[in-house]
This record gives sequence, structure tokens and C-alpha cells, in this order.
Amino acid sequence: MGETEDERTSQAGQLFENFVQATTCKGTLQAFSILCRQLELNLSDHRGFYSSLKAAITYWKAKGLWGKLDKRASHKEYSKGKACTDTRCLIIGGGPCGFRTAIELALLGAKVVVIEKRDTFSRNNVLHLWPYTIHDLRNLGAKKFYGKFCAGSIDHISIRQLQLMLLKIALIVGVEVHVNVEFVKLLEPPEGQDTDGPGWRAEVRPADHQISDYEFDVIIGADGRRSTLDGFKRKEFRGKLAIAITANFVNRNTTAEAKVEEISGVAFIFNQKFFLELKEETGIDLENIVYYKDNTHYFVMTAKKQSLLDKGVIINDYIETERLLASDNVNQEALLSYAREAADFGTNYQLPSLDYAINHYSQSDVAMFDFTCMYASENAALVREKNGHQMLVALVGDSLLEPFWPMGTGCARGFLAAFDTAWMIKGWAQGKQPLDLLSERESIYRLLPQTTAENISKNFEQYTIDPATRYPNLNSTCVRPHQVRHLYINGEQGLSSLERSGPTRTSVNISRRESEVRPSRLLLWCQKQTQGYRGVDVTDLTTSWRSGLALCALIHRQRPDLIDFDSLNEADCAKNNQLAFDVAEREFGIQPVTTGKEMNAERGPDKLIMVLYLSKFYEMFRNSAPPVGEREEQKENKVRFMATQLLARFEENAPSCGVRRQTSMRKEFLQGLGGSDTCHFCMKRVYIMERLSAEGYFFHRECFRCNICGCTLRLGGHAFDSNQGTFYCKLHFSQRKISSRHLRGEVILIHFIKPMTRSQHPWKRSQKSLYIAHIFFPNPQNPALPLQSQSSWPFPQKRTPSAPRTSSCCLYLKRRSCSTGTWPLLESPQLLKENKLTEPQRILQMINQNQKLHQNQAVIQRQLEEVEEKQRALEEKGVALEKILRGETGDDSTDETTLLQTWFKLVLEKNKLSRYESELMIFAEELELEDTQSRLQQDLRWRMDTDGGL
Repeated sequence: MGETEDERTSQAGQLFENFVQATTCKGTLQAFSILCRQLELNLSDHRGFYSSLKAAITYWKAKGLWGKLDKRASHKEYSKGKACTDTRCLIIGGGPCGFRTAIELALLGAKVVVIEKRDTFSRNNVLHLWPYTIHDLRNLGAKKFYGKFCAGSIDHISIRQLQLMLLKIALIVGVEVHVNVEFVKLLEPPEGQDTDGPGWRAEVRPADHQISDYEFDVIIGADGRRSTLDGFKRKEFRGKLAIAITANFVNRNTTAEAKVEEISGVAFIFNQKFFLELKEETGIDLENIVYYKDNTHYFVMTAKKQSLLDKGVIINDYIETERLLASDNVNQEALLSYAREAADFGTNYQLPSLDYAINHYSQSDVAMFDFTCMYASENAALVREKNGHQMLVALVGDSLLEPFWPMGTGCARGFLAAFDTAWMIKGWAQGKQPLDLLSERESIYRLLPQTTAENISKNFEQYTIDPATRYPNLNSTCVRPHQVRHLYINGEQGLSSLERSGPTRTSVNISRRESEVRPSRLLLWCQKQTQGYRGVDVTDLTTSWRSGLALCALIHRQRPDLIDFDSLNEADCAKNNQLAFDVAEREFGIQPVTTGKEMNAERGPDKLIMVLYLSKFYEMFRNSAPPVGEREEQKENKVRFMATQLLARFEENAPSCGVRRQTSMRKEFLQGLGGSDTCHFCMKRVYIMERLSAEGYFFHRECFRCNICGCTLRLGGHAFDSNQGTFYCKLHFSQRKISSRHLRGEVILIHFIKPMTRSQHPWKRSQKSLYIAHIFFPNPQNPALPLQSQSSWPFPQKRTPSAPRTSSCCLYLKRRSCSTGTWPLLESPQLLKENKLTEPQRILQMINQNQKLHQNQAVIQRQLEEVEEKQRALEEKGVALEKILRGETGDDSTDETTLLQTWFKLVLEKNKLSRYESELMIFAEELELEDTQSRLQQDLRWRMDTDGGL
């Protein structure tokens, strides 16, 4: 009997080893089926399957795996596998993120089914792994299934190998996996039944598959960017064109191949010699290249469009990216040759052979795409209710957020989304209200696009499905329940079932959370941030800020390096306040709305001004964690802080009267005061909500104009002459500087380009917009006139004697009004030399390269104009409200508290618009910098190729 038991144990161990060592999807499923039949394990018992398997497989190699999985399953969030015992989940897609989600749900105790439309894992591309991802996979026993997993400094793995590893772990923890099954659509519960009737099901192909009879409570889309689930709108993010090429070559694992070193990532800017030699020898022009060695030799590179056109890879040059990279515009043979040449040169011709691996289409595994084009779902989850049955629908992986290749975000953010989704499903199983559940999920989803390997928690050992263990600055309530009502799709009674399903206190809690738009919340936050500082005792939003110490403390709490707080003199109020205003403007971009001197006036700081100004700090820093050394001090003051909170809430609910408003808010404004209340340009009254500031001046939006052309300026898009105290658009400021330099005897030559009609067109190309250059020379007859203009194409054919020769000149391409104030720098005509192109043809090529940039800037300009219109409407409301608050209208019918709450809402909305406007301006500058960088690189190459250029 003992021998028989030993034989069984040995046979079970061998079968399990066959399962572990399987190298294909089909082989893995077959080995697992044989193992379960031999051990007589019940596959339908998802709750007890893992325990039964562990009890049956006792040989020493398996014990290490059981120890790792047991440690993972011991997390308190899983409640010993009972957190989701009655939850049935369907996952569409057997990619890494789909299986990773399935593993977490199985550990929660849910019944999990994964369907995959293929029966092979054939994706050869290699994934870069973040440190936490490596740690997570190791803790799941990755090295038991793939011994070479992240050995030494290796931080990557092929998608195929990762899928295989996660499939095996999913099967072990009781996940039911079906291949060759394709999801078609959700089937609603039939009408005319009670809640005990059939629920939500899935229509699949083949139609007679057993899955078609299953009912589910949760369905998760993990089938890539072309997700088949309805209800999820997608946003597109597209940057400047960057063409990536991926190529996989067969790895025969020979000694010669093993000696070839990987290329972890090399870019042109860091190794110009390598890329210049590559271009000279092969004609291939790359921005960067990466080589990883895994199941295949994997190369990924960013190729320049002109190089692809010259090598015949791209047949025709189109502006639209979709047409440019469409399959009918790509010469596949030329692409194969291009990638092979680049790989051969990149490895110094050391790989003995470069035969292409085969992809799942049975073709050579090479692909070309624009990696700056990414899609993201607008929401991460939704709830459907029909005929008494609710269904939670969610997305993970590329279905939720496509990765950005240069940062290697795909697997890392995909796993984070898997954990976040598991956390949501746990709340769903425990009866959390749908709107609360969705609002929390969307709040967490907002963090996902911002996550990097550097800004997530570094304590990987503490990672669980609880988001608080992974995101340091988590705010799970930034999205409110009322903001996700559209994600609850109820086909019977709209949203009424939400109200009936939850207790009355739910709506009360929501309204209390929304009450953070009250000024009292701002006061509480300021008290918390400034407590413990010498001479600072914030009890209100007016007199407490007069000395300037409170503002300095607010900044010092966030950035101690910016202000030496101990050196401040409490009596020097104006200096302290002005210091805080200047530092906040310089370091945080927070524009002042008053001056240090006005803060020190007898009447003290104005409450409306302080609400507006402090709200900007509140929104910028409210989610930031305090320095470690200050946490103990905060604990000591906790009782005092709670008492202040109660007092503020009492005051918040206390009645107010018109007399109080007259005495507390009334303020006399003297015409010609010359302070922040008076517009620097028109010298008229400027109300707080409409007040802008720059260079220490305050003004109306419509008064902020260029001193030369009169075009309206935008903050961040202007230039300032400190000597004369005048503002300019950047174009005329540049011209003015040039004029000044000319008067000092310097000679400047500038080209400006204007549209040229096709009748003037020397080559008459259809559908093209050409440009005519204007060259500005110093006026020799009258030095008082700074510039003289002459027209030419593409630059002067014959120089006049009065026009001195210059070594270089600047060429500008006008593409927006002076109000934007930013113009791109192009190459000088002297550098337009290339063997194959004449100078006019080269200029045409440069213009074509700028067309996409111009389109992007046109979009930004339209968005800026829309923001400006919204700001004007908001400012009108704010001015009217300020007049009421100050008693200028004689209307005392509304209490001050209500008016202040309304004021604060307007302030927050204005801050939001201002931030968006700043982001648009920054994005516009980034586009131009990228364009300039590209052209400087071209300039550098031309100079290096020119005799005596460098």
C-alpha cells in the first residue's frame, strides 16, 4: 500500500511538472486537463480547487510555489477567499492583464471565467517591466514557471511568455479558461420575471458553447484597444508623428547569439556618431533603437519619415497619419529589409542570422505604427440594470488605457488597473451603493495615466488590491457620486432605483462631501497647513493674513527651501506679503491679486481677495502629504484642530444678516488709487474676479494689449520692457529689440513668410500652400527708420549694394495671431543645402513638415478662444456678485454665507479655467520646442556634412 501511495505521489508530481514546463497555450491546457483527471479534481469547485490541488501535489518542487501563493492569499483584503463568494465574473481576453485580473478575483473567492478567441500565444514583442511588476510576478512564483525570469539586471519579458506564466497561475487558483471562444454581446435578462429569474448572459461564438448558458454579475473587457463592450467612449491622444518599427527575429539560442549584447535604449541625442554612421552606411535614419533578447531577438526603433520615403518603405507622403501608414501605402518587402538592416548594424553584424519570427497572422513579425497615437476610455466602469438584475461592467489593460511605448507603461499600468478593478468588485460584492462604487473607481482611474515607476509607493511588499497601498497621494473622493450618474444605466426606472436601494443618509453624506466648496473648508485647510508656525494663528480669511507670516508659512510648508521662515520679521508686513506673492508667482505660477502694501493697509486684507488667492493654494496642494517630520506635530494638535472644525461648522450653519454684510464686506474704492483695484491701462475700477496681474501690474483682460499692434495678450504669451513699463506681443518685442540693435550699429536680417497664391507659384503644384519671403534690411537712407522690406522668392536673387552680407538669418513661419505671441524658428537658407534637392525644393519640404504642427496649433488656438469666452461670462457673474457682497446694489435679501458659497464656486471654476488655459499655453510652447529641436538636429547634421561646417 505504501508503494502504491508513493507511486501516485510520484506520478502526480510528474504530471504537475509536465504542466509547469508546457510551452504553448494548447499544451498547458492539455497537461492541466490530464492532471485534474488523474487526481480526480473537481474543476467546477472553484472555491476548494486550489486547496485540493495543493493537498494532492506534495513533491518538493511544488512546495515553494504553494508557499508564495499562500502568502498572497493571506492578504486581509481577500477575507480568506470569502470576500466575493457569490460573485460570477466573465473576463473577455486572455492577455496578461486579463489573466492578472482573473487571479485576483479568484483569490477573492469569485467564480471566474476567461474566454480567449485564439488558442495560441503568438505575441513575440517584449514588455519592459517596472520594479513593482517584477516583484509582483516573483511573489506569484514566476521563476517556478520560467527560470530565466528577470535574472540579474534583466527587466523585460516577452508577452507570450508572460501570458503562459499567468495562464498557469490562473488555472491553479481555480479560474475556468476557454479558448477559441469569441464574445459577441451582452444578453439582457428576459422581461416579465422576478429577481430570481435568469440574469445577464453573454452571446458567444460558437453559439452552442457552454458559456452561453452561464449567468454573470460582472463582466470585464480585457480584449485590447478594440474592446467589444458597449458603453465606453474613447479619447484619442496624439502627439507629433513618431513612427515606430518593431521586429522579431528567430532566437536559436546559440553561443554566438548569447554573446551579443542587448541595447537597453540609445537615442540620437546621446550617441550621434552611431546614428550618423548608420545613415551614411545604410541610408537608415533613426531617432532611437532598443534590442532585447528573449524568446526572439526583439528590436524596436523610431524611424524618420523621410528615411522611410527614401528607402521606399512608405510609398506616398501624406499629411494624415492614417493614410501615411496604411497597409496599401507601405512596401512590405522594403519594410522587412529596412528593419533587418537596422538590426544588423545595431548589433555590429554579430547575429549569425536574422530570420523573421512568425506572428499570429502567419506572417513575418514586423510592424510599423505611430506610437504617439493612444486611446483611453473616458470611464473605467459602469453599471447596467435591467428587469431586476444588475451587471457591473469594467475595462482593464489596453481596453482601458493604451500604453506609451517609450515609458514602458503597458504591463505596469495594466496590472495597477487589474488591482483597482478587483478592489471595486470586492465593494460590489459587499453591497456598496452603485454610485459610490463608480465614483470611487473613477477617482482612482484619474491617477492611472499619471503613474510612473517613480511616483508610486516604493514599499512593494505592502502592495494589495487596496489602492491606498499603491498610490501615495490617493484621493478616492475627487469624483462625486452625482458626477457618475450617467454611468448607471437603468432601462426601467431611470435612476429612481438608486434612491430606493440605499438609505436616506446616503444623499446626506453626498451633500456633506460636496460642501467642500464652502469657504469654511478653505479656512480649515489653511489652519491645518499653518499650525505650529511662529506668529501664525489663522482664525479667519482676513486679519489673520495681514502680517504676511501666514502666507509665508503656507509656502514654507510645501517648499521649505523657498523661504527662510525664521528670518522673517513679523512687523514688516508689506515685505513679508510681497515676498510670498513673488515666490508663489515664480515657483507655483499663482498670480497675485493684490500687493504687499495693500495687505498692510489699515482696513486689512479683503476677504474676497483672500478667498480667491488662497483657493489656488488649496487646489494645488490639498492632496499633497505633509513632510514626515511634521506628522507627529500634527497628531499633538489634533484635539485643537477638531475643536476648530466644530467651531467652523457651527459658524457655517449660523444665520447671517444684511447688517453684518454691510460692515464686514463694505469697502471704499477710490478712483485713481493706483493699487490692485485700478486697471494699469484704462485707470478704471477692476473687480476681483476680472483682475489679471503681470509684472506687478493689475488690469482687465481686454486692456492687456500689445503696445504696438494692439492685439490682446495672454498671460505667458507676452513680453515686457521693464525700462518703459510697456507690454508687447513676442513678435513686436523681438522686432523692437532688433530695431534697437540696428540703431547701435548691428546688422540683422530676418525673413517673414506670407501666403503666396498659386498664380504667383513658380512650380504650380496643386493643393499646396506656398509662402513668399520678405527680407528686412536696415534702411541706409534714414537710420531713424529701423527696417526696410523687400520681397523675394525664396530669398534675394541679387543683393543690393546697401544690403550687407550676413553669415546667417532667421526664417519665421507665421501661423497664429500676435495675441498668441509665439512663432517657430526654421532653418536659415544658408543651411538648405542637400545633394538631391535644390534650395526652393528644400524650402517646400520644410513647409510641408510644418503643416501638422500648424493644425495642432489651430486646435489649441480655438480652445484658447473658447476658454476666454467662458472666462468672460464667469467674470461678469463674479463682478455682479461682488457688487452685492459689498453692498453696492442695496440688495440685502440674501445672507452673506450663501453669497460667499456662490462666490467660492465661481472662484473654483475660474481657477479650473485658468489652469486649463495655462496647460494649453504650455502645450503650444512644447509643440514649438519639439519642432525647433527637430530642426536643430537637421541643422547639426547638415553642418556636420558640410565641409568645414564644424
